[in-house]
Amino acid sequence: MRIALTTAVLLAVSGPASAQQPLKTMVDGTFAPHAMPKLDGGIEGFNVDLAQEIGKRLKRPVEITATQFSGILPALQAGTIDFAAAPTTVTKERAEGYLFTEGYLNTDFQFLTKKGAPEAKSLKDFAGKVIAVNKGSAYDSWARGLEKDIGWTVESFGTQTDAVQAVMAGRAYANVAGNTVIAWAAKQNAQLQLSYLHSTGLVWGMPVRKDSKELLGQIENAIECIKKDGTMANMHEKWFGFKPAPGSAAVTIFPGTGVPDMPGYDPTPREPKC
Repeated sequence: MRIALTTAVLLAVSGPASAQQPLKTMVDGTFAPHAMPKLDGGIEGFNVDLAQEIGKRLKRPVEITATQFSGILPALQAGTIDFAAAPTTVTKERAEGYLFTEGYLNTDFQFLTKKGAPEAKSLKDFAGKVIAVNKGSAYDSWARGLEKDIGWTVESFGTQTDAVQAVMAGRAYANVAGNTVIAWAAKQNAQLQLSYLHSTGLVWGMPVRKDSKELLGQIENAIECIKKDGTMANMHEKWFGFKPAPGSAAVTIFPGTGVPDMPGYDPTPREPKC
């Protein structure tokens, strides 16, 4: 079900570009600080800014709808949207069904617990615990795939906010999500603390349908230009409070198109046209 957070971002363009059809996209409006409600209505966040900037570079208006993450990829597949601006972890399974841009942020998996919970030094320290996840996310499928090996129980929630609330209410021992999201949640609530960080080597990319190869190239080019002129690094510092590390996905222009070593990657050399 769509939550009541919808914003149409109409970028100022002139001439023939203004007549172009808007690019339609979606974000999870509860996935702070990537997308979250504004006090005066609408949404804001890193990925909202990034989607707007992509539209600006393509000289096309962008319409951003906020909904639950579990509905975003189905909406993309159904043709309701053109690309997914929500942070989407590029996995082999997903890359077999969609075309992805190159990564724009690294994503490690981090756990969040109540303040005072024992320090976790490995995944095994969560054995016998209930782990809250955002339904349909990469963390959901990853945690469920480890239920037997680790011995934890996974509970899925419609939004990341609900998953965090489950920890605060004692319905779950920990929540696992991307490290930037978990760090934000811990910073906003004194009852919570950062826990175990699981390095993945994965990145967030923007998916399009397999029949949208031309659009993929356009969005990839825009992302590379946003990296090249430092705009991505500035947005990173604005929303996360620190500069991206040298060599990280936020500042690295990768060769070819897509995510290396993933299905759908095209190694053909290309240079960003900015």
